[in-house]
Amino acid sequence: MTLPAHAGDVDTLLGAIAAGMPELRPSEQKVAALVLADPIGALDHNMAGLADAAGVSEPTVMRFCSAIGFDGFRTFKIALAQAVAVGLPIAHSGLDRHDSPAQLAEKIFDHSIASLDRARRRLDPAALDRAVGLLAGASSLIFVGFGASGIIAQDAQQKFPLFGVPCDAPADFHQQFIAVSMSTPRTVTVAISHTGHTAETVRIAAAAREAGGRVVTITGDDGPLSSYADVDIRLSTFEDTDMFTPTVSRLAGLVVVDVLATAVALRSSEAHLRRVRAMKDALARMRDVEQEQDEERSA
Repeated sequence: MTLPAHAGDVDTLLGAIAAGMPELRPSEQKVAALVLADPIGALDHNMAGLADAAGVSEPTVMRFCSAIGFDGFRTFKIALAQAVAVGLPIAHSGLDRHDSPAQLAEKIFDHSIASLDRARRRLDPAALDRAVGLLAGASSLIFVGFGASGIIAQDAQQKFPLFGVPCDAPADFHQQFIAVSMSTPRTVTVAISHTGHTAETVRIAAAAREAGGRVVTITGDDGPLSSYADVDIRLSTFEDTDMFTPTVSRLAGLVVVDVLATAVALRSSEAHLRRVRAMKDALARMRDVEQEQDEERSA
């Protein structure tokens, strides 16, 4: 039995073991279950210790390592240590209706941290740099997306002071279509869709290109949206969109928007940066005044 070809990939090692468990021998499943239940604890064992803890023989541990794509126990432990070091990619399928809120919090935080780390390490620096170049040279920006991706678009629009040009993020499809149809060569549309297949977002990107504008896409997978991109930014996360809200892809998208906005701002003139700082200081003072007024009213 052989697990998927990516079983040795540190990003998906534990997920591959879990997915392939039904194909393992019963004795090998005991080793797999022990590793999945406590990956960190498994690292403390040598081969004899792991065999003893799982209640199997040492040859069974060797067969387990071979079944999941490793040529020996040592290479398996190295891959497991790397997987643990970058955060445990616990799949949402590991959630159980009997989990306590504390257990759910631990699993979901681990899942989110591991996914964000995966997205960071797989992010294409060249694509990011090209996208920043387009955004920095734009005369206006349009952010579009639907559902969870629409939340990212709205957040990006809120950062318009950093981008330094007019930014729009219409929520309505018709308003999006109108906006991108008026694109000029210096208009950049940022189209966001984790699946890359959202029909409305694809139509908006196509309309933007047809009008002569430029398009940056933020996607999580291959899809028709990328075919309209001048620059395609890929965010590879562990995602379960069938059963759970796609929080991880949304978090990754929000972080990338922060990166883009900050990078564009840092390329701006010192005069623009001074205006941004002044705006931030004024907001802080305004909040302090509002808090003082609230405290006086409640006194």
